Amino acid sequence: MAAKPVAVSAGNKRKATPSSKGRSDSKKARFEESKTKTTSASSDDLSSDSDSEDGGVKLGAGDEQKLTNNKTDFDRTGLTSRESHAKQKQLAQERKAAKPLADEVQRTKKIWERLRRKSHVPKEERQKLVEELFEIITGRCRDFVLKHDAVRAVQTAIKYATPDQRRQIARELEGSYAQLAESKYAKFLIGKLLVHDDDEIRDLVIPNFYGKVRKLINHSEASWILDDIYRTVATKEHKATLLREWYGPEFSIKELNKDTKPTADLKEILAAEPSKRGPIRKTLLDMINSLVQKRMTGFTMLHDAMLHYFLTTQPGTDEFSEFIEMIKGDETGDLLKNMAFTKSGAQLSCLLLAYGSAKDRKQYLKVYKDTLVLMSGDQYAHTVILTAYDVIDDTKLTAKSIFPELIGEKDDEQAQNIVGAANNPHARTAFLYLFEGLSKSLFPASHSFDYEVLGKVHEIRKATSKKDEDLRRQELIAALSPQLLTAIEQVASDLTSTAFGCQFVTDVLLSGTGDKTKVLEAIAQSAVGDPKKIPNQDDLNPVPHISATPFGGRMLKSLIQGGRFDKAAGKVVPADPPLKFADTLYPLIKDYIVDWATGPSSFVVLGLVESSDFSSTDELKKTLKKNKKALEKAATEMTPEQKMAKDAQEEKADKGAKKGKKRPTAPVGNAGSKLLLEKL
Repeated sequence: MAAKPVAVSAGNKRKATPSSKGRSDSKKARFEESKTKTTSASSDDLSSDSDSEDGGVKLGAGDEQKLTNNKTDFDRTGLTSRESHAKQKQLAQERKAAKPLADEVQRTKKIWERLRRKSHVPKEERQKLVEELFEIITGRCRDFVLKHDAVRAVQTAIKYATPDQRRQIARELEGSYAQLAESKYAKFLIGKLLVHDDDEIRDLVIPNFYGKVRKLINHSEASWILDDIYRTVATKEHKATLLREWYGPEFSIKELNKDTKPTADLKEILAAEPSKRGPIRKTLLDMINSLVQKRMTGFTMLHDAMLHYFLTTQPGTDEFSEFIEMIKGDETGDLLKNMAFTKSGAQLSCLLLAYGSAKDRKQYLKVYKDTLVLMSGDQYAHTVILTAYDVIDDTKLTAKSIFPELIGEKDDEQAQNIVGAANNPHARTAFLYLFEGLSKSLFPASHSFDYEVLGKVHEIRKATSKKDEDLRRQELIAALSPQLLTAIEQVASDLTSTAFGCQFVTDVLLSGTGDKTKVLEAIAQSAVGDPKKIPNQDDLNPVPHISATPFGGRMLKSLIQGGRFDKAAGKVVPADPPLKFADTLYPLIKDYIVDWATGPSSFVVLGLVESSDFSSTDELKKTLKKNKKALEKAATEMTPEQKMAKDAQEEKADKGAKKGKKRPTAPVGNAGSKLLLEKL
């Protein structure tokens, strides 16, 4: 601590001793003498100035010495500052020219400068430049790719090369790809070679990384290109060979693995060699923990390795708890966010939610904040949101954490978000899963990942979640429905113009809760107008009348029926309260009801006739009876769709089918019109 200053009063000041007084007098004398000399010198200088012939100022002895020294430095170098810089530049160019392949590198750079401006180079000139470039680099690719200014030229050569030329470069670089992957610039050349989906090049490049995965995955440059190769172009066998190296040094030795079919399934490996369970799992966990600590958490290889480790860990054990704590210990949350967007990572995230406690699940949801919209549209990450619906018992927490972000806060923002989500094959599941569950219409065969993961989650939640699944779903629907109904009312015409949009509207109106009157009126308004009117082709997106689209007709018929068809019961189970959509729709389309009855959406009219809560059934039947001839004509003549199908079938038969072979006869006539005639 600094000492505090002590205030000294006038009376306490130190008195001058005789010796100090003598020193003061001596200093004063010297100052007066110096002042006198300075005044005298100044007077002499001024008088000299006045007597000078050139009118200049005479310099003192010290100034003359300084000028002499500067002049000496100038004479020693003999160059000005500009000349000195020019000489240094010349020397640098001479050193550069003395390097190996200096002329060739300079020429390739000039060719690259020309080729990179593709739109400014005629095709013939480009071909000549590429040929010249190949003449320069052939046989010397390794020398060029390790130079940061020459590797770009090789990448350009690959870009414009023929398949044979690319294979030639790949063969020439064989054995050096691991080294190139560690280079800040040359690693992009590997991507250029592999992006063309050439199996020969792929099988040539990937084996160069065998035995070096543990080193490269920790390298700041090589790790990214290695993971990109693993994620995009590697075959199943390649992936297994690369991932096995995470399990220990012995899996990196080619001689020990060359006679066996590679597998990365850790369960299978441990079952074959139970004695190695401890060392293998320890090595794998150390690798995982090392990357997590380094914040290198975006690798697909890492997520695959983590899933394999997790699946071989028994729930409830110390190993299980320690692994989960390691994941939760990532303070930035980047690990969980990155995991959600890969196949293995998303599955692991879903299992963590399923096995987690209420506190764990709350923490996971907090991590995903501000990422949910992006997750909902991803082919894997959306499954994490569906799992949260299935396992979190606190539905208020779920609704508060997820719905506002997915839908938005402002009305206009909500409407646009709903339109975008409804037409996205993955984002729509984040809404419709609550209404449809694992239905085939929402999850077709291509969504096998959803079936597999959610099936496991449903088994696990029997022991980890307490709330009844139907009650949980109904509480979430009650929280979500009002916001969806408001948004649908605003953008009804946009939603009913697409197949996914119509399915979205149908599910929300049949299974949602709340007042649906205004929404049903908005949907009915989309059916107003002449069904036969052709849309304006001058519009950027001409939209046909809703009755001319098969998905529009199905939506209207489903809303008229007022419920879902139950296969087990063999009948339609009406919504509660009833929609009574028939009475809302009929007044708006009755002027064109005959066109509807004989057109593509004839089943909509059939639905009106069959509806039990339609108040104008007699009026409708009377109108149809007056136009019975039109119905009979539509029921017997081929529809435009049937004509197109027949022409396409005949054209296909003429090209490849055997002559004389009988083709099955397709039904002719409007099926809905036929059924209406039976009803009349």
